[in-house]
Amino acid sequence: MELAAPAYYPFGGLALARRLESAEAKDAAEFAEVWTRRNPQSGDAVINIGGGVIAFGGPGSPLSHAVGVGMQGPVSEADLGRIEEFYRSRETAPAIDLCPFADPSLSELLGKRGYRITEFNNVLVRPIGPDYEYRNASIARSSNEYVWARTVSAGFFEREDFTHEELELTALIFQMPAGVPWIATVEGEPAAAAGMAIQEKLALFFGDSTVKRFRGRGLHSALIQARLAYASAQGCDLATASTLPGSGSQANYERLGFRLVYTKLILSAALPD
Repeated sequence: MELAAPAYYPFGGLALARRLESAEAKDAAEFAEVWTRRNPQSGDAVINIGGGVIAFGGPGSPLSHAVGVGMQGPVSEADLGRIEEFYRSRETAPAIDLCPFADPSLSELLGKRGYRITEFNNVLVRPIGPDYEYRNASIARSSNEYVWARTVSAGFFEREDFTHEELELTALIFQMPAGVPWIATVEGEPAAAAGMAIQEKLALFFGDSTVKRFRGRGLHSALIQARLAYASAQGCDLATASTLPGSGSQANYERLGFRLVYTKLILSAALPD
């Protein structure tokens, strides 16, 4: 049974932002640690600087980014220098998530050093009650990491010719301790996929992707509801997702009771010549 959106939502202030960014930082750390186990020659892939997690998930990977920096207090020039050296020593341009509730020192430093905005992310939340239920025979937890990875990749990139290395990187969610992958099928064929992780009673939804020829069938909404029900059964009190502003993904989340709490930026700096 699908329940109506709750009447009470948490205040979208610093305390909530710290909870959301801390959980995302833990996810980033888990992914980087899994990547390191697959690539031990790379050295440590996670360090803590400026109150945040600095994670490396492969050269040039969008999963190589700094999360939660400045959420606990001021960030120094030395902190930012260490972050930059961490990424540049791995031949990856530094990418830093900037939450609007981060200490102002971080945005000042990023501006001085010539960082540019590369992406906007709308952060949405939805409270979850203990009795949220949803059943759909076409939606299930995925047991095959490569089928899941191929479905996610096909939806994002609208192609199906992926290398083994590309699929291996996407499939690393299966090795994350908190990761829970989901798959949607149409007449037995993988058609859409999504991921989630649970960190301290907070459910994080990500990786939502539908193969182009299966779009318009409500699969994305069904995956959201299935994950809400699973999170409810696991005792979560809140779910969160990040979407591109004004996207169809944001619209689907809002239809199911999610609300925008803040917009954060991803800022990056070029590697030196």
